[in-house]
Amino acid sequence: MQPMTVLHDLLDANEHYAETFHWGELQREPRRGYAVVTCMDARIVPTHMLGIDYGDANMLRNAGALVTDDILRSLVVSHHLLGTNQAIVIGHTDCGLSAFTDAEINQRIEAELGTSADMAFHAFTSVDESVVASVERIRGCDLLPSGYDSAGFVYDVRTGRLRQLV
Repeated sequence: MQPMTVLHDLLDANEHYAETFHWGELQREPRRGYAVVTCMDARIVPTHMLGIDYGDANMLRNAGALVTDDILRSLVVSHHLLGTNQAIVIGHTDCGLSAFTDAEINQRIEAELGTSADMAFHAFTSVDESVVASVERIRGCDLLPSGYDSAGFVYDVRTGRLRQLV
């Protein structure tokens, strides 16, 4: 698909969406009081898999569902300014960050651009270990209160089921 066709399709879809939009009066604080951290993978639609509706939860997504410094920053804002009291980390099977090493990612970038990336991609070999480490990072954050709850799951992209780890 050509970039301009994609933009046209997106804007057309948004126009249809806006015609029936009726959620403009929602409060910024999530009704259910939690945040979800999950992967950017296109096979994951957290609102569908978790039964989340508009205004229910804060959604944070990145490559690998990793609790990075920026995710922690967002969780701190979510708690202190928006009243959330729990974070749910959801990794998934067949994750791209578990299929490659940082070195392989850098090699691909260098082959395409002629320069290496000056960043860590935080590739991992075990999604289970990655989710557990992310939950531990939340639990160890000094800017979240001791009562702030967190849990970790792995989503199976083949079956649609969640498996709880933490």
